[in-house]
Amino acid sequence: MAKKKIPLLKEFLKGIWDENPVLHMLLGLCPTLAITNSAINGLAMGLATTFVLLSSSIIISLLRKLIPHQVRIASYIVIIATFVTVADRFLAAYFPEISKALGPYVPLIVVNCLILGRQEAFSSKHNTGRSILDGLGMGTGFILVLVVLGSIREILGSGTLFSLQILGDWFNPWMVMILPPGAFLTLGLLIGLGNWYNAKRASA
Repeated sequence: MAKKKIPLLKEFLKGIWDENPVLHMLLGLCPTLAITNSAINGLAMGLATTFVLLSSSIIISLLRKLIPHQVRIASYIVIIATFVTVADRFLAAYFPEISKALGPYVPLIVVNCLILGRQEAFSSKHNTGRSILDGLGMGTGFILVLVVLGSIREILGSGTLFSLQILGDWFNPWMVMILPPGAFLTLGLLIGLGNWYNAKRASA
């Protein structure tokens, strides 16, 4: 019996919550933890990752029947690396301060398990339309988590949001929030809240 395809809208929405790459699948945690000390860094990394994910998904889904099975991983990495280079050079040319803040984590998108995992698990097995929806959904879910995580850390750690002062002089910044322990603590709380919500929804 042929496997029933899920609706196109659900194909997109799954990446935002039910299969969120960070909160539920725990993928791409290295850049998630390393660069989210501000909301703008989280947004920039999320957009760069989504560009690479979506672009490579399109190409790999188009070439899926032409790529020999034995060299598929190497082929995926070459395709992914091409779009990572485009994203890295674009940021360096037009947003040098953000590029400097993100440091080596943009080039390291090449080995991001989220990118390679979606190519192996989805794009290499589905048509281009569904691969686009999958890439957009997973990318959107990734962006949302990075922006939320970066916003929480920036507000509590600096009193700003997207570099705009939102808390007055009365606020004493929690310096731990812009340090690595703050990333682990905040992400752990977000994952815990997500699991609590899923458990509550399942029991309703």
